[in-house]
Amino acid sequence: MPIDPRDPASLGTLSRGRCFLYVFPCAYEDLLKLGFSRDPLQRLQSLHRRWFEFFDPDRMALVETDRVHDARALELALKHELAEFNAPVPLTVTRDAGGHGEWHRGAGAHLGTAVQRLAAQGYGVHAPARGWLRRELERRCELLYSWSEALLDVDELDLRAGDARAQQVARDILDAYPAFDIALEPWLPAYVLRWYGAGGQ
Repeated sequence: MPIDPRDPASLGTLSRGRCFLYVFPCAYEDLLKLGFSRDPLQRLQSLHRRWFEFFDPDRMALVETDRVHDARALELALKHELAEFNAPVPLTVTRDAGGHGEWHRGAGAHLGTAVQRLAAQGYGVHAPARGWLRRELERRCELLYSWSEALLDVDELDLRAGDARAQQVARDILDAYPAFDIALEPWLPAYVLRWYGAGGQ
């Protein structure tokens, strides 16, 4: 579960295999992020620590391709179409996540039509992407036990002490699961569940 700000799609050695064009609309304003990634969930985590609140999963779209090259080509074509909608990166987005030229304001309807067009051409489309993201989170549940145990020390939590930043990272990661109606009880050590159930205090 550690957040790795490096996106595998940027690594030339991983050019083969499934990749996604993504459209990530912000939750409370007419702003969205367009890009491509081998792992859209990791990409979301790298962009914002509270990605499930900052972005709107019910308006996200993923277009599945067979190669990174194909997803990159789709993104480039759409970026040219959306040049007039370019917008600055929001200040709350992680600065080292990259992709600062791929934010657009007022382009939602245009991209919605483009995604429908790609679906008609035979691409696999997940729109809205909430179901796909929920399945990805469920697939990673079995990693939560060892990850949280390594990050959070039982004695420090019992003493209400420890690394405040590590605890904040844990809260942000774990909060995504109930946001997608995924129960955490089967996947966490008892002491982490006590800490989390008490509001992460």
